[in-house]
Order: sequence, then C-alpha cells, then structure tokens
Amino acid sequence: MKSTKPCQIISFLSLVKNCNHKGLGIYYLLSAFIFGISGTLISVLIRIELYSSGNRIISPENQNFYNISITLHGFLMIFFLVMPGLFGGFGNYFVPIFQGSPEVVYPRVNNFSILILLLSYLFLILSLISEFGGGTGWTLYPPLSTSFMTLSPSSTGNLIFGLLISGISSCLTSLNFWITILNLRSYYLTLKTIPLFPWAFLITAFMLLLTLPILSGTLLLILGDLHSNTLFFDPIFGGDPIFYQHLFWFLFHGGLWIKLVHNLCLLHTEAVH
Repeated sequence: MKSTKPCQIISFLSLVKNCNHKGLGIYYLLSAFIFGISGTLISVLIRIELYSSGNRIISPENQNFYNISITLHGFLMIFFLVMPGLFGGFGNYFVPIFQGSPEVVYPRVNNFSILILLLSYLFLILSLISEFGGGTGWTLYPPLSTSFMTLSPSSTGNLIFGLLISGISSCLTSLNFWITILNLRSYYLTLKTIPLFPWAFLITAFMLLLTLPILSGTLLLILGDLHSNTLFFDPIFGGDPIFYQHLFWFLFHGGLWIKLVHNLCLLHTEAVH
C-alpha cells in the first residue's frame, strides 16, 4: 500500500517554518558544510599560490586578493564552520535528547539564529565583491583595519557587519542552550546526574555569553574609527592599537579554547556509545 505521508523537501521555506530542534540541528550542519567547502576552496587557492615561488596563479596586479583569501579563510573556518557545526548543529540535535527535553526553551529564537547566520555569510561574501575586498587579515588589527589608505572601507564594513550578525546568532544559541539545560531537564535529572555532553555545552554557552559581547563592542569601536571619525585605536591622537588586541584575544584565548571541552565530549560520547 502506497504511503500518503508527504516527503519533507529541504528548502528555504521549510527552514523559515521549521522550529524543531533536530531539523534545525541538521540545517546547522548542512550550513556549516557549505561554509566549510567555501573556506576549504580558499585554503586550496592559498596553498597553490605558495606551492612555487615562480608559478603564480594570482596576478601581480591584484596581489591584495591573497590577503583577502587569508581573511575570508580565517573567518569562514572559525565563525562559520566550527561554531555553527560543532556548537549549533550537534548542540541543537543532541542536548535536548541527552537531558530528556521535548524541545529547546525558545524554538523560534533557535530558528531566527540560523536565519541571521545565513545573512552574516552573505555580508562576508559581499565584502569580497565590493570595491577591492578587505585584506586586513582575520584578526582585523588596527591601524590596517581603520586606515583609508590601505584597504577598502566598504569591504571592511561588510566584514564587520557579518561578524556582528554572526555574534548575535551565537549569543542567541548560547542563551537558548543555557536556559534549556538549567530549566528544561527531565524531572529526575539534576546538574549532578546529567550526562557530560550537556555539561560541556553549558560551560561553552556561558563562556560565549561572557566573551562575544566584548568582541561585538570591539568591532563597533573598529567601525567607529573607520566610518565615524573616532580615534580609539589611532596612536597619533592618543589611541591604543594594543588595546584592541587585548579585547580581541579575550574572546579567542577564552571562548574558543573552551570549545575544546565540548569537542572532547563529542569524542567521549562517540567512544562510550
């Protein structure tokens, strides 16, 4: 007898309507896979360029494209492969299952997080095709990222907008995990008895909620120096470019290294089960 159950078609409309944690986890993994392919292609371009000192594939007239490639490769691999895939994808799919929850606390916020993640990726690609591209490196160090003489201001602005939207997406996902693990556990599960997997995501979500707002504020200061004539990081007028490095690495020395915790928990879970 032929089944009358309609087939689920993966489309943008189904993504907009979908609030199920398993479905959104799969969408996160698919998005991270696509973002990772684009980052890997840029990595292959860099490796081919460095393969031989005489055979160049990037024309000498556009050597800034090599700097653009390094910038986009770093952003895509960190903010669009590791964070959405390992944190958003596996977290959305497995955290409610491991603690006996029917769903995350805020399903629509969960859906909104992945939608604005796609928007942030579009901003990153837009920076590639606007003016000459933003070849500042993935760290966005000033004064290179705040000078009108060494780059394309609109491209750098698009990069910063993309990172800001990606940070909002990660903050919303972290908040969702944090409240879900604390308030939506199964009745007989306490923080002492929940598995290691939700504990890892609880710690990671706390660290991201602590550090991502600082990164967002730092990027806004860069945007102010670039477009609004502020002087936060200009040493000529009393600014301090080293201060930017302190703010920037507050996230990456803390927030991203702590992501090793839930990566190791993923491996531990696979080994146990």
